[in-house]
Amino acid sequence: MATTCTGRKNIQGHPCFGGNHHKNGRMHLAVAPRCNIKCGYCTRKHDCANESRPGVTSRILTPAEALVKVSEVMDSEILGPIIKVIGIAGPGDPLFNEETFETFRLIGDRFPHLIKCMSTNGLLLPEKIDLLQEIDLHSLTVTINALDPEIAGKVYSFIHYHGRRYTGTEAGEIIIANQLEGLRRAAGYGMTIKVNTVLIPGLNDDQVPLIGLKVKELGAFVMNVMPLIPQADFAHVAPPSEQRLEELRSANEKIIGQFKHCRQCRADAVGLIGQDVTVGKDGCSVRPLTIPVPGP
Repeated sequence: MATTCTGRKNIQGHPCFGGNHHKNGRMHLAVAPRCNIKCGYCTRKHDCANESRPGVTSRILTPAEALVKVSEVMDSEILGPIIKVIGIAGPGDPLFNEETFETFRLIGDRFPHLIKCMSTNGLLLPEKIDLLQEIDLHSLTVTINALDPEIAGKVYSFIHYHGRRYTGTEAGEIIIANQLEGLRRAAGYGMTIKVNTVLIPGLNDDQVPLIGLKVKELGAFVMNVMPLIPQADFAHVAPPSEQRLEELRSANEKIIGQFKHCRQCRADAVGLIGQDVTVGKDGCSVRPLTIPVPGP
């Protein structure tokens, strides 16, 4: 179980949780292709090494391949000394892919000193949190875009939960309840928690301070308000200006610490934030990644 001391160590070493992002790097492993929700701002149709945004990777790795790639990076004279964190952030939802847990076990056995980090939509967090504790997950990011189920129902096209497809307010109620319960239990385990919120102008602006208050109360350490990347269902929505983004972050900083140097990284990012490097072969394709077929 994480303690206060290990929590401080995680914060100091993790570039996405307040650690020195000029010296400490992270490595994302793209081992989780399947997703159980459809965010209105997300598209994973283009799978290109020349594109930098969440949900993009040059290719999917198996857990065994991920271990090989981590070993190569840690043996590198340039990258090895700066990599402090191994993260899994997709390109789907890590909790919806068993490969996530197998990968973390392999990495933990071979490189126990590396911080384990994961980013999730939180839908399965309450039922998977004990597994995350077992594999010694240190740092957790949960994307929470609304506390109002009606607004959440507009952010998410659908969720796929326990064999059924839900939409609208019903989907919003389920995902919000699970995100908050999962976050509460993660904090109880002593995990260092960051909450991501995608700012969608005209839709969830007013939700940002409410989310900040709630997640701070439940044990989150820091919040990351990210600008919308106009695409998919929100392709017609203009992203927030830098001024508007800074206004919201500054106001929210009175509630909870703000993470301000996010670069909305790819699912296979390696290196320092904003200075990623390519490891191995790269390439582009337009094959869609796997999204489950909705149930009845």
